[in-house]
Amino acid sequence: MVPIPSRDGIALVGFDADDTLWRSQDYFDDAQAQFERIVSAYVDLDDVGQRLYEYESRNIAFFGYGVKGMALSMVEAAVDITDARITAGDIHRIVALAKDLLRHPVEILAGVRDAVAAVAATHPVVLITKGDLFHQEAKVRDSGLADLFRRIEVVSEKDPPTYARLLEEFDVPAGRFLMVGNSLRSDIAPVLALGGWGVHVPYHTTWAHEAGARVEAGQARMRTIEAIGALPQVVRELDALAAAR
Repeated sequence: MVPIPSRDGIALVGFDADDTLWRSQDYFDDAQAQFERIVSAYVDLDDVGQRLYEYESRNIAFFGYGVKGMALSMVEAAVDITDARITAGDIHRIVALAKDLLRHPVEILAGVRDAVAAVAATHPVVLITKGDLFHQEAKVRDSGLADLFRRIEVVSEKDPPTYARLLEEFDVPAGRFLMVGNSLRSDIAPVLALGGWGVHVPYHTTWAHEAGARVEAGQARMRTIEAIGALPQVVRELDALAAAR
């Protein structure tokens, strides 16, 4: 259980990990570009990337999020798109792309540690991320940020039922919870739907699956910031608004 401050306002701040605290999608984009070059040697198509996403989106229900799901989707897509003409050697190259993704270094985004530490000085903070368990745990360990968080949760999906379950475990009402993340779909919209608060920190590239959500314009319980350095001040502002309700 996460201790709840006795005062009013925001009792708990949650942070997303990938593309909020450290780089992630850049590496996936690069792997997809290499996949497209491999497959393009067999077929003349302009939409290989879109075809791959169709496999990925269907396979989430089977493989979940993360590198392993992408790797299996790439193999399946490559076989289907090339009518099984792709060679074993090129399948091996695709598997190697996935291994490279799992080995990529954890590159903390500029200003992240100072911003998280500043928020953690005034509020309990937790990390809520989704994806492959082993990979996410390794990234958290290698990030050097784990000491800042009261709890670290790796979940299979980030939707209203998942957040509701976590908030029940934390013993925190939704109206006193604030989530920080780069994805409107996974980090902000589900929490707002429960009556919570959100700070959207857009990243320069977003996976297509995360780009579909919309949040009502002028949403009073959400702020968008362009740089993580603005977060501590925005948390203070939303804390005051939450306390006034």
